[in-house]
Amino acid sequence: MADHTSMNTKGGTGDFESRSSFAASALFKALFDQGMDLVKEAAAYLDGPGRSESKALGREANLLYSTESMLLTTRLMQMASWLLVHRAVGEGEMSAREAMTDKNRVAVTAPELRPAETLEQLPEGLRGLVERSQSMQERIVRLEQAIIDGAAESGAGGLSAQLEQLSAAFGPARAEGDS
Repeated sequence: MADHTSMNTKGGTGDFESRSSFAASALFKALFDQGMDLVKEAAAYLDGPGRSESKALGREANLLYSTESMLLTTRLMQMASWLLVHRAVGEGEMSAREAMTDKNRVAVTAPELRPAETLEQLPEGLRGLVERSQSMQERIVRLEQAIIDGAAESGAGGLSAQLEQLSAAFGPARAEGDS
């Protein structure tokens, strides 16, 4: 069964800050560029060389090709959506809070890996795209988890977070001498 990771829906300020700072980082920019390049490359392959390569396959391998190309397309669209939402946060077009609403949240799941001997039946072009997309998907899942974990660590141990929790539970903090 695939491991499932989705955005933190608790909405702590640490999560918003972590998500915003990540979305504005050079690391994210590089990931975004790689992801979009992979989407373009896959589209060009599937519409071009992949189409003729699939016609040369036997019946069973052609069915596998069709299945894997659909899974590839779905995986890439899921990752592209996640990247686009985060780019919107990084460019100030959307707040991190908005990005985490049910309407905008994109859950990225860990890829389901097939046995190597199954993928060996595929043309090299598709096999390479599948492997690279799975690798990128794993990176996104790890980054998403790091954002959530980083927010939890900074939120749980920080004085301001503790004061916010106390304020929420008991009302605003009062200075000594206030009645």
